[in-house]
Amino acid sequence: MDQPRRRNRKSNAPTMIDVAEAAGVSIATVSAFLNGTTNVSPELTQRIEKAIREIGYERNSIARSLKIGSTRTIGLTVADIRNPFFTDVVATIQQVLNAAGYAVMLCCNEEDKAQQDDQIKLLLDRMVDGLIIAPAGEDEIMRRLLTTTRKPVVLIDRVCEGLNVDAVILDNQKAVADATYYLIGLGHRRIGYVSGSPNTSTGRDRLAGYAEALASAGIGYSPELVREGNFREADGYRAAMQLLAMPDRPTALFSANNLMTIGAMRAIRDMGLSCPADISVACMDDFPWADVFSPRLTTVAQPVEAIGAQAASLLLERLQGRAPDHARQLVLHGSLKIRNSCSPRIAVA
Repeated sequence: MDQPRRRNRKSNAPTMIDVAEAAGVSIATVSAFLNGTTNVSPELTQRIEKAIREIGYERNSIARSLKIGSTRTIGLTVADIRNPFFTDVVATIQQVLNAAGYAVMLCCNEEDKAQQDDQIKLLLDRMVDGLIIAPAGEDEIMRRLLTTTRKPVVLIDRVCEGLNVDAVILDNQKAVADATYYLIGLGHRRIGYVSGSPNTSTGRDRLAGYAEALASAGIGYSPELVREGNFREADGYRAAMQLLAMPDRPTALFSANNLMTIGAMRAIRDMGLSCPADISVACMDDFPWADVFSPRLTTVAQPVEAIGAQAASLLLERLQGRAPDHARQLVLHGSLKIRNSCSPRIAVA
């Protein structure tokens, strides 16, 4: 009598043929079960599942992906995963996509366009089913990659000119204008501004909101009061130090994201100044410890969960063929959280 074939598990992984032999069914039946192409009876299903467990068969996900044209994986690249804004948005995106049966492949581009382009190429090479991107900036390589791919793309936080894709963003101009109006209402006229990168729509729109509020209040725009912080903590520190070292320093400071705000608060401390007694501070992004800072920070809170959930939903609609032919841009709104890092400016006679 033939002896059962033994396998050296170190050299040969179990195959569909082995599953079929162990279950006493045809290879076609095992293939139908694994790929869901035709119905398999409950009795045969139990036999196949038992055989898979006993011989330790593992499905070749890459081969299956090639066959069905889907990896059930979404590529996600963001500017800085250390930024609590992106951390919270990514967490929500992953929750929504995981619930729909998709895995998420995450990349962080460090606000670097070259890294961003390499990551998009990598994700497309890995055959992701779609992309969600928070652009580090705009360049022709990224535009070409995202224009020529057949994969659905959703942009978050920032948009790029010339890309006709879905996007979920904040009304950044209004958000910063509202915060600047608040500072003006407290009597401040020299308001310093630590800006994000002008190479991003977010950086440009937030600066436009600052300028809009000044113009509406009849306050002249002074380029000397604007310093670029590139959305980074170290650059925010440097920009704030430059503003605080001015002979006629600002009486209030607005920082265009949370990381730059941390740098700005360090600069205020290192200059031996006190907030809000010497300078009032308001900023974009209501990060977790803003409410436990001393003083508690006045912030513009972004609806981070809504941004992540909406981005994931737009992508799923594209993947499921439920989206319209035209690109959609969802514009959400921030909310001003007034705490005690800002105080009225007392006019000097």
